[in-house]
Amino acid sequence: MSLSLGVHIGQQNLSMDGLRILWRRLDNAGVDWISVWDHLYEAPYQGGTDSHFEALTTLATLAADTQHARIGCLVFCMGYRNPALLAKAATTLDHISGGRFELGLGAGWHIWEAVAHGYPFPDIGTRLDMLEEGVEIIHQMLTQETTSYSGKHYQVDEVTCFPRPQQSNLPIWIGGRGEKRTLELVARYADGWNAAYVGPEEFRHLNEVLEAWCSTHSRNPKEIKRGVNVAFAMGVDQSSLAVQQQALLDSWGNAAENMRDGALLCTPDAASDRILEYVASGADEVNIALRAPWDDAALDVYLEEVIPKVRKIAG
Repeated sequence: MSLSLGVHIGQQNLSMDGLRILWRRLDNAGVDWISVWDHLYEAPYQGGTDSHFEALTTLATLAADTQHARIGCLVFCMGYRNPALLAKAATTLDHISGGRFELGLGAGWHIWEAVAHGYPFPDIGTRLDMLEEGVEIIHQMLTQETTSYSGKHYQVDEVTCFPRPQQSNLPIWIGGRGEKRTLELVARYADGWNAAYVGPEEFRHLNEVLEAWCSTHSRNPKEIKRGVNVAFAMGVDQSSLAVQQQALLDSWGNAAENMRDGALLCTPDAASDRILEYVASGADEVNIALRAPWDDAALDVYLEEVIPKVRKIAG
């Protein structure tokens, strides 16, 4: 698999006009992937006080505004939408984008937004059960003419999904770091796996766990793409880097130390080496994750210098 270098956007503290300018800029710069996240409040949680856009409607605009990059959501929380609705939405987005959409799914973690918006937020085991049922329904709806399914959490009755997606196989990604359930679900159902904000060594370990689950289920591991989201905290020089480091601390508080290992917290001269560490750990796709505000001059350098350098080295 050729290396994919993308951008994951948290659609908070930005106007819709600003978002549209941003992803057109990214698409014109030649990034391979552009995604948004599925949150109803800001992340990390700040009391629900920051401006924030919903994912599905944002994605429709992203799909229409871009022409080249593959697009998606990393990842949709299964508990927020009926899986049959998500299958229909994924098909619609695939048509809007001309066959560039990929569907990311996860169990969800943002308890504050879920409770505030009236969504049940059961224990993680139940949420993973919901994810498994939802993935089964969505996969069948995207690949079969009719689907009937009766699970504990979701049911559909001879449901159809027409028109079919433009892609003959619309990829399904599962996101998360859980070694016992999440990675096992990836091995059984997914075309891609994504982990967020982990360092290269942890990514290597999780990748090895996924390989073991593939062996357990007689799944060819080469069929599964491996992606990582890395927080973009790059500064053009040591002064701006110090600002980014402080911003990371202000946003994440006690969790900032854990976030550091999964962040591109460096100057441009070190950025390519850091990305290549993830590649050496098994990543096929490396996405920088943008949360406003960021160092825009550093983003320019990343797009214009770091990406071409990494592509040249990685071949």
